[in-house]
Amino acid sequence: MPDWDRDSPKLRSNLDKVILETARAAHLRETVTVEQARRWQRATMVGLDAPDFAYVGAFRGEADLEDVQVKIAGRYGVPARQVSRELKRFEKKLQSLVATLDSLIAVGDIPNADQLSAIIDLAAWTHAEWIRIHPFAKGNGRTARLWANSIVMRYGLPPFIRLRPRPDTGYAAAGGSAMQGEWQPTVVVFRRLLDLFLDAEENL
Repeated sequence: MPDWDRDSPKLRSNLDKVILETARAAHLRETVTVEQARRWQRATMVGLDAPDFAYVGAFRGEADLEDVQVKIAGRYGVPARQVSRELKRFEKKLQSLVATLDSLIAVGDIPNADQLSAIIDLAAWTHAEWIRIHPFAKGNGRTARLWANSIVMRYGLPPFIRLRPRPDTGYAAAGGSAMQGEWQPTVVVFRRLLDLFLDAEENL
């Protein structure tokens, strides 16, 4: 089986299927939950060789992952014993923010400039918080990008955040800032990625 993190046809096929399901849920404006992310991570791992199959579909701190720590850009994700609590906080705040934005942007509406800014901010915060918590032992980056795309698709934008390979244009540095609880650098990166995506669409 291909390695879980190698850019293989199987991984890309898995991600294609997951983004289609994510788009469906976003367009229906289903309630956002951390269990969605668990399903995404599990689905992306199908047919791939994970370092440990205890990593698949499980958050750090759960059975067999009680003491698993992760380190990215020189900083650790939250301790395994705190992941459950942090995910509950994340989910509660995300659901509140999404409910507010849902009330402002009706299904089918084209967001105005202020609403577009709010959408990008929410996608960036969601992505950065997931990176900060780093709840999975493996696969947090692609899951964070799925979260961001699910937010933008909810309000009619295209899924402009590339899943594989990882985006460039400052994405890695923004991830390092996210590990320190700073989500604003991700806003800058996402605005740049959206502009590049739209420019490319215009030039087709």
